[in-house]
Amino acid sequence: MSTIAASVDPDLLRARLTRAKAAAGTAGADALVIAPGSDLRYLIGGTGSSFERLTALVVPTTGDPVLVVPKLEAPGYSGLPLDDLGVRTATWVDSEDPYALVAGTISNAARVAIGDMLPALHVLPLRDALPGSEQVLAGPILRELRMRKDAAEVDALRAAGAAIDRVHARVGEWLRPGRTEAEVGADIAAAILAEGHATVEFVIVGSGPNGASPHHSVSDRVITTGDVVVVDIGGSTAEGYNSDSTRVYSVGEPRDADVAETYAVLAAAQRASVESVRPGVTAESVDAAARSVIADAGFGEYFIHRTGHGIGLDVHEHPYIVAGNDLVLEPGMAFSVEPGIYLPDRWGARIEDIVVVTADGVESVNNRPHELVVLPG
Repeated sequence: MSTIAASVDPDLLRARLTRAKAAAGTAGADALVIAPGSDLRYLIGGTGSSFERLTALVVPTTGDPVLVVPKLEAPGYSGLPLDDLGVRTATWVDSEDPYALVAGTISNAARVAIGDMLPALHVLPLRDALPGSEQVLAGPILRELRMRKDAAEVDALRAAGAAIDRVHARVGEWLRPGRTEAEVGADIAAAILAEGHATVEFVIVGSGPNGASPHHSVSDRVITTGDVVVVDIGGSTAEGYNSDSTRVYSVGEPRDADVAETYAVLAAAQRASVESVRPGVTAESVDAAARSVIADAGFGEYFIHRTGHGIGLDVHEHPYIVAGNDLVLEPGMAFSVEPGIYLPDRWGARIEDIVVVTADGVESVNNRPHELVVLPG
């Protein structure tokens, strides 16, 4: 069934479809075939679903878009403004060939851009149905549109950021000695929903040595006095836009003598990286701004991931803030700034905000303090 974002203005969706057609043509594609998921939601307001039955939005560069959908699932799309968008619905039943139905709408297409997340289960039969068409990925086309957030999207990211900030403000209610990471994580997950999200996308509670693993989730480890704890949390709002913010807590005073000095380096790196963001600079320069501070302090080998990732309808999307990415930043681009220092088998720390490139600088949608939060131990 389709997940509907009823609040999206049909005029906005219509403009996105028009830009998608133009972008496909510029890239030399004759049509887009979009899978259910965030790309579909971006273009028509609903995520859709596929499973073993094909659902796809076919967007020819000339002509009207067609939503190919199983007849039994078509009612799930009734809340979308398809008529207003000029999207025709073509249904099929189990005795029919949906790939032939798609091919019939773009039979003369020499080059078809296929949604990145369309399963091989559907890609291979579609290739057979269009033997004369070259198939390429649609991601490089759509990311050029989705990277540049419009005003409504920036507002949605602000709302998501404010909601996750409210959760971080409450972490002291749950994080205390004698509780497990999993118990704390369950309370945080409930709060993510209570504070305005529609879904919980992830909860990381990395205490003590677990904090040195950037993608640790939660475990049965019992939190003890002196632990440094990384709390990285995020969810999706009803509008489909995501939050993602990390803060670091200490349960009582940190047991390790080097925490304060090391954490000060991390905070300086995160601040320098955010302050470097503005139109005209490259994504890799924002990464370098954080990495150089950490490396100069002697912790370079302990910063083991990119500085950031884009965010929007997906938690991770373009642009990626990483060495080698010479993409020039433009207003509307939104991404995380999240350097970390991870000391194996001891403790780790990461500070993360979501920022948006403005006309003349940067705006952070997260506004909780960056200092190490020392809780009662």
